[in-house]
Amino acid sequence: MKTIKMTKALVMAVAMLALGQTARATESPAAAAKADIQKTLGFVPQFFLKFPDGMLAGAWEEMKTLQLNPHTALAGRTKELIGLGVAAQIPCHYCIYAHTSFARLNGASDSEIGEAVAMAAITRHWSTYLNGIQTDEAKFRGEIAKIVDNVKHASANKTAAPAPVTVVDGASALKEVTQMLGYAPDFLRTFPEEARAGAWKQMRDVQLNPGTALAGKNKELVGLAVASQIPCKFCIIAHTEFAKLNGATDAEIHEAIAMASLTRELSTYLNGQQADEAQFRKDVDKLVKGAKAAAKKNPATAQR
Repeated sequence: MKTIKMTKALVMAVAMLALGQTARATESPAAAAKADIQKTLGFVPQFFLKFPDGMLAGAWEEMKTLQLNPHTALAGRTKELIGLGVAAQIPCHYCIYAHTSFARLNGASDSEIGEAVAMAAITRHWSTYLNGIQTDEAKFRGEIAKIVDNVKHASANKTAAPAPVTVVDGASALKEVTQMLGYAPDFLRTFPEEARAGAWKQMRDVQLNPGTALAGKNKELVGLAVASQIPCKFCIIAHTEFAKLNGATDAEIHEAIAMASLTRELSTYLNGQQADEAQFRKDVDKLVKGAKAAAKKNPATAQR
């Protein structure tokens, strides 16, 4: 009799275990993703509810493990500035608002935000010109390689600084380009002479300036991210080489490009679904408020 009771109990336990496994098996990936979003963010933002069930789990996992992950190659602030640079020139109102808010949450200053957007604009500017004049790719690669070699040589063999050039026109701009880079590439030589000084000054004073709010590496990574999703093969070549010249690792380069692709993907979806922009802004504000509250309780979790 005792044996029979034990057998019945065992059968019941096995049945309950099987029932639990079946329940877990029938829970959809989308439902699990929504539960994880709720757990991670404290609520499920409206735009996530518009994702098709088949897309939500992967989209959330990518965002969580890349953009929201404090342990990737790039700091959170840099990732958000990259996202902002990409969003600014799509342009995507949703992503601009979100990445600006998240960049500030991660400690970005107004100057850093402005420079990220400026780098996006400069990259788009030169992409337009390089593609429009049908630049020869092999020749362009050679010119970029020559500039990189010149900069490395100048850094290793420091000499007295030459007399500064006052840029007032196209000719003096080329003179300063040659002085700074050791070589004036064709795309600057062929740029309309009347406008060359202004175009060069933008590049010199933002992209090539070591005294700006953003480090050279991060500026080049913003440029690379923007170039990757235009796409502009010339700008991709240049920004990749200049990022490496400024110390970027392969992991940082790949991550910058991944942030560009994630931003572009979410922009496409948000705009295509005509997400309620006012509600989206409210959700972003709620996320920022929640993150700030969590950071006060545990400063170690604050991303930078």
